[in-house]
Amino acid sequence: MGAAEFVNLFISAVLLAGIYAVMSLGMTVIYGVMKIINLAHPGIMMLGAYFAYELFERTGLSPLVAALLAVPVFFLVGMLIHWTLVRRLPPSDQPTLPSLLLLFGLWLVFQNIGYLVWGSTEKAINTSLTLSTVAIGPIVISGVRAVVFLLALASLVALEITLNRTWFGRAIRALTQNRYAGQLVGINTARTARVAFGLGIAFAGLAGALLANLYSFNPEFGRSFLIRAFVIIVLGGLESFSGVALGALFVALVETFSILVVDAAYQPAISFALLVVALVAMPGGLASLLARRQRLA
Repeated sequence: MGAAEFVNLFISAVLLAGIYAVMSLGMTVIYGVMKIINLAHPGIMMLGAYFAYELFERTGLSPLVAALLAVPVFFLVGMLIHWTLVRRLPPSDQPTLPSLLLLFGLWLVFQNIGYLVWGSTEKAINTSLTLSTVAIGPIVISGVRAVVFLLALASLVALEITLNRTWFGRAIRALTQNRYAGQLVGINTARTARVAFGLGIAFAGLAGALLANLYSFNPEFGRSFLIRAFVIIVLGGLESFSGVALGALFVALVETFSILVVDAAYQPAISFALLVVALVAMPGGLASLLARRQRLA
């Protein structure tokens, strides 16, 4: 493999890592505050993809702008889901069977709504940016992937500022670290959980809309990305927001460079293998592994 090919693959991995991080942060926020594994995540991503598609087809609105509009829309959807369904679940410090069944059932409902409204035909969003490239010598960068990465990066920066500079963000981090201590200092756990759930759903909708600019989709869309999200949040540490970015980069690098040795069709198997390795070898994530090495040093 030449130097130019290596750089091209590395850039592709970095661009992919941005959207992977956005895709996974939604699950991390919800799990961190509520200890709920959002199995409806792929269904929300599917709806986000169709949201961008419908706005593009019916109004001609750029699907990238539609992705930004998906954030407030799906934030409200998430708060509605929490108010009508999720808040009725008993609070727990660990994922429970009722929460898993509820959100898995919700995923199936969304999936069947997708089949009812849009059918099973593959959809795709094609714009002038889709096939555009930027060449810098032997380095070739996909235009749409670069723009999607920039939007993903902007959303990650906005989340980081929110978590560190606002009362709501500090409340989320406090509940993620210790729910009972957060209650003792006066945090409204019910309201924070509702807003956090809305934020997690908003990131899932954003990720789906951004991914719709890169891949074709149908009502099954999001299923394969669910495993990737699990791998990323396990690698990053289940409750670590900054660790998600590291996990996303690791998964994107492994998937991208794996095409040199295996067929691209085996990428889901690679995700499964990474999940098993992560759970067995480093259940605390990459951050805990690095911290352990520092202590030993």
